[in-house]
Amino acid sequence: MDNVERRIIELIDQNREKIIAFGRDIHEHAEMGYKETRTSDKFVEAMAEVGLDSERGLAITGAKSNMEAGREQIKVALLGEYDALMIPQNPWCNKETGAAHCCGHDAQLTGVVGAAIALTDPEVRQALDGDVCFFGVPSEEYGEIAFKDDLVKEGKIRFAGGKSELLRIGAFDDIDLCIAHHTGIGPVGISSVTNSGMVSKVVRYKGRASHAAGSPDKGVNALNAASLGMSAMSMIRETFRDEDHIRVHAIMTKGGDLVNVIPNQVQLEALVRGLTMKGVEETSPKFDRAFAGGAIAMGAGVTISTRPGYLPVIPLRGEDNRALIDAAAAALPEGVEPFINGAGHSGGSTDVGDLQHVMPVLQFTTGGFRGVTHGIDFEVVDEDEYYVLTAKMFALTTYHLLKDGAKEAKRLKENYKPVYTKQEYIDYMESWIRDEELAQLI
Repeated sequence: MDNVERRIIELIDQNREKIIAFGRDIHEHAEMGYKETRTSDKFVEAMAEVGLDSERGLAITGAKSNMEAGREQIKVALLGEYDALMIPQNPWCNKETGAAHCCGHDAQLTGVVGAAIALTDPEVRQALDGDVCFFGVPSEEYGEIAFKDDLVKEGKIRFAGGKSELLRIGAFDDIDLCIAHHTGIGPVGISSVTNSGMVSKVVRYKGRASHAAGSPDKGVNALNAASLGMSAMSMIRETFRDEDHIRVHAIMTKGGDLVNVIPNQVQLEALVRGLTMKGVEETSPKFDRAFAGGAIAMGAGVTISTRPGYLPVIPLRGEDNRALIDAAAAALPEGVEPFINGAGHSGGSTDVGDLQHVMPVLQFTTGGFRGVTHGIDFEVVDEDEYYVLTAKMFALTTYHLLKDGAKEAKRLKENYKPVYTKQEYIDYMESWIRDEELAQLI
């Protein structure tokens, strides 16, 4: 361990209570995507405390705080996601919003704040041969689809995912590579697994209201049409190839208005996921046919709105994770090794995948929790691992990327082969925006 690594660890340990207090505050005041106004304010306040100004209002609540440090023209972004999940049954949920941090975004945002405390120290800053961006990022969790569709109609966003929208508006144009975090294998995990790409669906059935008992023959039951659509979708699952890792799941956000009135308006939200976008592209029309079939059978109308979701993760592997491995070696207690995942697939999705199609992104995980992610029983049990170790990993990885003339950061940038240019990425995402009336009310 060199003197700069010792200094980084010393600074974060000295500010342990402050870092944990920030994390607890974010954890207890969880907010949903594109609604994270308080969280964004707290992030900007923390950046001001270390002497950094912030550019605000990026994708509604996003904020960038840039630190000019280096003599080399390269910039590393530390990504801290804001948003939470709608899990009102979680004991630590925000009672006002029903949101709960059951996926660790409070840990990563806190980690970015803790890293800023260390990296803005004059001695550490002098050792960095490149610039650093501390980036507060909105809306990674792909929920409340209809709400986000309303934001699109209002012209406030174009894409539902925070990083997708930030890419679109050019907020990553000055960034060369990113460091991202998630909760998972602890104390530190360096993952080579893939995640799914996906698109979203909003299915709106239109029926005809009538008395549910007195004159059901005069109505058209939109709820029955939706139920048939769900059943048809279940029967189509046998056509999914195992190697495509297709997942289709839905919730009903409106199922009728009154029990003695035939439901005339029913709405579902769904995600269609797969290992590759080719698999998603093949599954999307199957989904549409299934839900249109329910409408046709009942004589109902149906409109299906399809929107771009996230692209599959493309993890860095082998030597490309050297900065993370070296950071973990310094951050972990003596004798504890980082856990390096082998190749595999996780069925979840993240907009980190979108970034990885355009620029290199390093990813790591930390633990410190128990229960299931996205579950009612998610609970922080080790704040040092959950918050403080995350801060050390962010800061130490940044140092290993930017020391010695930023040679590791430049190597990653030079060796990376993007799948899309920024404009090609935007064009592909735009191609998924569809509103199709697939059946009319009879």
